[in-house]
Amino acid sequence: MIQTVVDKSDINVISETLDPFINIEEEIDRLRKEKNAVILAHYYQSAEIQDIANFVGDSLDLSRKAAETDADMIAFCGVKFMAECAKILSPDKTVVLPDKDAGCSLEESCKPDNFKVFKKNHPDHLVLSYVNCSAEIKALSDIIVTSSNAKIIIDQLPKGQKIIFGPDKHLGAYLNKETGRNMVLWPGTCIVHEQFNERELIKLMTRHPSASLVAHPECPEEILKHANHVGSTRSILEYATKASGTEFIVATEQHIIHQMQLETPDRTFIPAPGSDGTCNCANCPYMALNDLEKLYFAMLNEIPRIEIPEELRLSALKPLNKMLDMTPKNVNPASKIVAA
Repeated sequence: MIQTVVDKSDINVISETLDPFINIEEEIDRLRKEKNAVILAHYYQSAEIQDIANFVGDSLDLSRKAAETDADMIAFCGVKFMAECAKILSPDKTVVLPDKDAGCSLEESCKPDNFKVFKKNHPDHLVLSYVNCSAEIKALSDIIVTSSNAKIIIDQLPKGQKIIFGPDKHLGAYLNKETGRNMVLWPGTCIVHEQFNERELIKLMTRHPSASLVAHPECPEEILKHANHVGSTRSILEYATKASGTEFIVATEQHIIHQMQLETPDRTFIPAPGSDGTCNCANCPYMALNDLEKLYFAMLNEIPRIEIPEELRLSALKPLNKMLDMTPKNVNPASKIVAA
């Protein structure tokens, strides 16, 4: 069983009040140097965490960085499955997660015991699992994919190969459409992308007729059909900052807009709305659990710390390595370097 190590004494340390007179950014930077640590942050983290990270990227970017780093400590600012990937790929590193409760609705939707039954009911199927899943699900899989490389990997498989895809049914349906496959889909969804509302989106597009819509394939089809561009977080970022136009509606977790604004401050980026016409739904509550204070204490005390039994790690490593081997180097060639 995977452990996020936090013992009783550690909890007391974590819950202590931060000295109000310290400069937390300087203290994090000091710890980074002293402990030979690297801070990895997903695009869905808060702006202040993105700005202090060594690398900011999507799941594929960060998997590569976790595999390649020569740091002694990886402070992973994202959610638990991402920190698990870092530990699977770099077992000799200390991997800390600022908040032990930073989970994922997709991971929660796909429990290992249930998935084992699902897999058993579909013999002769290759199991492709979206990276947004637990280490136990990865260990039950043949190949792991991200939204950046899923189509590329599927296109390398024989046309007649039967495939199970999980845990995101919307991404799976999009990939079926893009590849001409008929993959069997696990019925999981992302709580952020599931809440975008077509009616309110159309209203917003009417008010901004020159805006282009960029959307993540975790969105339902009724959102994707209106999009000018569908892609991973990295792909969305590149399109919104390089395509023609000055106004973009963004149908994914809205913290990606921070990087868009840094790269192209003269452009306007508008979060896609939820069912009530607001954009509050575009905040991932799990990603939001991390903050600078928790990052500081995690690096200082080296907890919460991810530990994975070796047998499970090795089983989960095989499909992750398969993913990396099947992904051309020119797909997401480098995540964004933010700090030295």
